[in-house]
Amino acid sequence: MSPKKRIPAPIKKTNLNAGAQAYEHAVLPNGFRIVHRRTDEELAHLALMIGTGTRHEGNLPEGIAHLTEHMLFKGTKRRKAHQVVNFLENVGCDLNAYTTREETCIHASFLSPNYGRATELFADVALSSTFPEQELEKEKTVVLDEISSYKDSPAEEIFDTFENEFFGPHPLGRYILGRPETLPNITRNGMLDYVGSNFTPDKMILVSIGNIAFSKLYSQAARYFGEAEQQNKHKEEIPFGAYKTFERKDSAESYLSHCIIGMPGYHYNHPDKLALILLNNILGGPALHARLNQNIREKFGIAYSIDSQLAHYSDAGWLAIYMGTDPGQTDKAIGLAMKEMRKLREQSLGSLQLSRAKQQLIVQLAISRESRLHEALSVGKAWLIKNHASSVAEIIGRVEQISPSKLLEVANEVFDERKMSTLIYQGDNKQ
Repeated sequence: MSPKKRIPAPIKKTNLNAGAQAYEHAVLPNGFRIVHRRTDEELAHLALMIGTGTRHEGNLPEGIAHLTEHMLFKGTKRRKAHQVVNFLENVGCDLNAYTTREETCIHASFLSPNYGRATELFADVALSSTFPEQELEKEKTVVLDEISSYKDSPAEEIFDTFENEFFGPHPLGRYILGRPETLPNITRNGMLDYVGSNFTPDKMILVSIGNIAFSKLYSQAARYFGEAEQQNKHKEEIPFGAYKTFERKDSAESYLSHCIIGMPGYHYNHPDKLALILLNNILGGPALHARLNQNIREKFGIAYSIDSQLAHYSDAGWLAIYMGTDPGQTDKAIGLAMKEMRKLREQSLGSLQLSRAKQQLIVQLAISRESRLHEALSVGKAWLIKNHASSVAEIIGRVEQISPSKLLEVANEVFDERKMSTLIYQGDNKQ
């Protein structure tokens, strides 16, 4: 692409979250978005967030979104596979990518003089990948090994199985990695169809944190992404709304039993999402004084690991308690976990308890934002879903406003035993 090409002016530019957390934002005429926070650090972070994942595979074989992400680095119209990787790694860049149910991300960390290289490569792999047949067949074998590695780790695999059961036939219930029986059906033409429908500029956001002027970053983005065609006829997204409770128990070749108690939570933009995050922290967050840890692992010693986790999607979410227990103690552990949830429904937190819980969450938030790469990925996801990202100060302010009565309200809505499902991988400690 000629470097002398005229760069169009931004059609929108705002300055958000004034002060140290300022983000500048612009939109190219084709809908491609750019979000940037300038720092004085030499290490820069760049992420290309694309609003497509397993949920958007349509009638294509399960796992095509994830396999497509792998294949982005296997050759483009301008570069062979080794040239794609070497273009950034030869200057010390750390390059990676991932796929979720709703997004695909390519990200890189590098020294700030290499912004132009990173932006060029991102555009090349996202807009010009060729998906060579020979590489595709090899990469299917790699993904099959990845699936096998998950099956060797029941503590990880159980969450995929849980989401598959939770969302049922809805596209959110598809396995991200795909399944051994679906991978052979993935073709190069299918990938081209998937990319053509979803890797469009209006579904992309370039997120940057580093030492570069926004005007220069904008010019680079316009140069490499500005000619991509806008797509206004995406396939309609099917909303989720058909959750049904389930109880499932599978045998597992494991010394431990692995168990999930799951229930509907809140979607990403729900007004009470922060209150649920705080409640989840109190119940089974990372702190040692989380109630599940104290009253099941420490008091009774019947769970090797136990916590509670949240997932927030654009129109759905879940909360899940996970525990790894002695096979003979699983029922007791489930009963104790249910007891802790009932306490949170029935007993309001005292002011000191609530203050400590809030401080714990605020510190965790600050720690997560200490990683500039984590910040870039979090900001990118927020912009994908709601076209805005809150500053740390704004989030802290909302956390501090959460009242004991709001926590009770959320606990009674989410910890409703009529909405709970269980999934157990029953181990055999006699093996």
